[in-house]
Amino acid sequence: MRQTIVFGFMLAAALPAAAGGLTATETRWLRGAAPVLADAEARGLPLDIVVQPQPTTGLAPLALGFVDGRCKFVLSMRANPEAEATLERLPPGREDLALELMAAHEVAHCERHVQGAWHGRPPGADAAANPERGEEAWADLAGLAWIQARRPADYAAMHAWLVAERRRDRVPGGAHDTLDWVDAASAGLGDGAPAAAAAALWTRVSAATR
Repeated sequence: MRQTIVFGFMLAAALPAAAGGLTATETRWLRGAAPVLADAEARGLPLDIVVQPQPTTGLAPLALGFVDGRCKFVLSMRANPEAEATLERLPPGREDLALELMAAHEVAHCERHVQGAWHGRPPGADAAANPERGEEAWADLAGLAWIQARRPADYAAMHAWLVAERRRDRVPGGAHDTLDWVDAASAGLGDGAPAAAAAALWTRVSAATR
């Protein structure tokens, strides 16, 4: 059975007190994600932070689960080289912003689950399209919306970083092949509130993507 260490939302605010049970890598990721987690808490999302204490080689360092009506913000970083490798690929001088973008991506998955929209397709989308790919695209745009709303001057740099990440080990048509959507956001998400603009862009690109 998989073991987990589960923290409530207060970990984001009280990280120094909780850090005794965390590795330096886990603490670094959580400090970077803290603004996103605090925002999710303020909006009342049912989200728990889960730290996997066992070796997790081969797993995504950061992921989102949904169990019994609650979202699980899961860190799988122990004996997992990808956790450090990801930190090394963060854009110099904007490391925290990249961690925020990744956290906002996972929180967007949480919102879709809570809203009952998971694997939902927008009007005009191909019925045969990979629903996981659609969810990853939605979450990537949500991460960009977070940046556009809070650090618009850094949007271009963070967009370029996300494009580079999505080009790594790309499998055309796979769940993480979101470049059609991300490329469409190269100049920003459009007018209006970033979250609404991201949703509109997701709908438009989804209808044109096969």
